[in-house]
Amino acid sequence: MSNVLNIIKNEKLTFEQRVISLAKEAENSLNVLNYSDEYVKLKNEGIICDLFEGNAPYRPRYIVPDYEKLMKQGCEFLKLAPPKDIWEATNTLLIFYKHVPSITTFPVYIGNIDKLLNPFIKNEKEAYQAIKLFLMHIDRTITDSFCHANIGPETNKAAILILQASSELETPIPNITLKYNKDTPDELAIESIKTALVTAKPSFANDEIFKSDLGEKYAIVSCYNGLYIGGGSYTLSRLNLAKLALSAKNIDDFMEDKLPNAVKTMCEYMDERIKFLIEETPFFNHNFLVKEGFISKERFTAMFGMVGLAEATNKLLNANDLKDKFGHSDVADNLGYKIIERLEEEVLKYDSPYCQVTNGKFVLHAQVGIDSDIGVSPGCRIPIGNEPEIHQHVIQSAKFHKFFPSGIGDVFNFDETAKKNPEFILDIIKGAFKQNMRYFSLYSSDCDVIRITGYLVKKSEIEKLKAGEAVLRDTTVLGLGAVENNRVGERKIRKND
Repeated sequence: MSNVLNIIKNEKLTFEQRVISLAKEAENSLNVLNYSDEYVKLKNEGIICDLFEGNAPYRPRYIVPDYEKLMKQGCEFLKLAPPKDIWEATNTLLIFYKHVPSITTFPVYIGNIDKLLNPFIKNEKEAYQAIKLFLMHIDRTITDSFCHANIGPETNKAAILILQASSELETPIPNITLKYNKDTPDELAIESIKTALVTAKPSFANDEIFKSDLGEKYAIVSCYNGLYIGGGSYTLSRLNLAKLALSAKNIDDFMEDKLPNAVKTMCEYMDERIKFLIEETPFFNHNFLVKEGFISKERFTAMFGMVGLAEATNKLLNANDLKDKFGHSDVADNLGYKIIERLEEEVLKYDSPYCQVTNGKFVLHAQVGIDSDIGVSPGCRIPIGNEPEIHQHVIQSAKFHKFFPSGIGDVFNFDETAKKNPEFILDIIKGAFKQNMRYFSLYSSDCDVIRITGYLVKKSEIEKLKAGEAVLRDTTVLGLGAVENNRVGERKIRKND
């Protein structure tokens, strides 16, 4: 009860943030899941993390509705007819978003919004006004920057207007990804880079790789999670390889005992969560999203997350000098590769009866970290402060991307002079994607909106929070923790040399 009272009295919370926190406290007062003593041990050691999903799952972590279906058929439950103009289109989407839940209580995917809105553009000036208000409404009401929109890979009027409005507004929400392939026009890519150097979005997704793994109907959601449209992810837990390595006697012990045991334990826990959600709660039997065909169980999977590969590798090799560490040493990089190969092998050994779309298998995800992580790098990333030159960084990073169909990415901070030569950055992205990099994020050192890992915050909002003021967007709290604990403000600045 003291936690409840502290939430009620917390001056840094808005009313909405307070209500969400109280709901989480209520959920966590329950104990309905059956998990093993080994899971409890590994969780207490910080090796397995449930990413704050709560003790009683009552909705999937990530939901990816088929918004094209909404625009074509409307929604009976919400009494929405198919829209006929740009104002009805944006209004229909905004109403629908209010009823799409997730782990954050807000939608983590709001559609390939250029394709959704482009058919309704008749007058560009009017459409720009509608789109700008649409994006502003999202930023002020979906106050969590795990909310994610997609554009591309083709260009259209709506895509350009969305980018222009994003540059003008400089808001962290929604996050945006450009699906990029060899046929994407340079005009759209350059406009996207210009926008990203102002407001840290969009990121670039390698459309060919995602289509190869997930098919035509995929979306980038939340941080940079590749998932199936019309489905989503039941759950996401993560394995902290850095802390797991601390428990190992040597490399063989890590590979042959500690890693297989931890993977099996986490998979069993994830299945327990899914089982409760499907068999004990009414979500998939009664929610209108399911009843009207916007989502279906058959399109859901679950995400097996990991962090701390760099630190695990360095620990197992007792690497202290930079030249011997992950990202700088062939020995360390090769060990890191073998660890991820073995991780994939162990995850694929586990069969889940609930993940039909991925043939009963969980999918690997390079998790972006949490605000309390100290000395643990996201996914397979090279630690901040240890980054090599950008061409070396891209080549080293890209070889890990094939293992992570549900998401992996790297973040590059460019000097403000890059704004004068966006073609320079596009050449880097094209080269990175030829190396089979899956996802590329960028921003400029002088942006107010910055990319923390997979989500965005405003530096000005962080300063307000540090001063004790309440802020609108709840991810600012995570951003402050990441700045203080994860050194995200110290990323190497890439210059247009």
